[in-house]
Amino acid sequence: MTMDIQTAGVVGAGVMGVGVAQNLAQCGMDVVLVDIAEAVLERARIEIGNNVRFQGFFAKEKNGPTPEEVLGRITFTIEPEKLADVDYLVENVVEKWPVKEEVYRRIDAICKPSCVFAANTSAISITRIASVTRRPDRVIGMHFMNPVPMKPLVEVIRGFHTSEETIEFSKFFLKKMGKSCVVVNDSPGFVSNRVLMLTVNEAVFLVQEGVAKAEEVDRIFKSCFGHKMGPLETADLIGLDTILYSLDVLYESFNDSKFRPCPLLKKMVDAGLHGRKNGRGFYNYPVL
Repeated sequence: MTMDIQTAGVVGAGVMGVGVAQNLAQCGMDVVLVDIAEAVLERARIEIGNNVRFQGFFAKEKNGPTPEEVLGRITFTIEPEKLADVDYLVENVVEKWPVKEEVYRRIDAICKPSCVFAANTSAISITRIASVTRRPDRVIGMHFMNPVPMKPLVEVIRGFHTSEETIEFSKFFLKKMGKSCVVVNDSPGFVSNRVLMLTVNEAVFLVQEGVAKAEEVDRIFKSCFGHKMGPLETADLIGLDTILYSLDVLYESFNDSKFRPCPLLKKMVDAGLHGRKNGRGFYNYPVL
């Protein structure tokens, strides 16, 4: 496997896809960002420009790329066929297996055989994802943290068939993004979300039961344990809908009642309270 990446593909222009595309372009790579809706891509374009401008304003060194330079490296498109020549692809679609399955079947038919697929998933099995492709040895998990450009470490997941070449190539890819990684074995939720989702879910139960308010729960974790964010602030950042989908996957995968989603979490998602992404979760946020 040649250690060379000319162009990277990013599928899904939601919160994580935007972060990955921005990070790649800021590090000098050409990017093809694909989504199914022009409106989503336009929001992504605006958000990336604003993010780069904001980072530049607060940066100690002012010689980073301009918003125009970063956006100039990104092709925004609703045509997945433009992924045909990418060398490395990061998938960021919703945490629902039927959607993931359809995406991988389609990109597997489009992308060149040498292209590596990295699933930026919170909980879905990398081995299961690889099973619907003709390149299971070139499928790997790559769990980025939000906000992507600001987080230096990535949780990388080795599927059953993932080759050592793919792992080394993925480390090279992440190094180009300015990141390091920890490689773990495939298991639903991996390390981070198998622990985090339980913590968040239990925190929601505390609010539901009236034991404490959301801000009180978060204050305890920040003041007592030195966490930068409490579990419910973290849930809002990730997206309450994503938290719920991840818990559903963990519950289905392990058949263990400890992963049952809290009814309050379900109610909030049904009510459209998804956190920072749409302005309201356990806290209220300005919507840009």
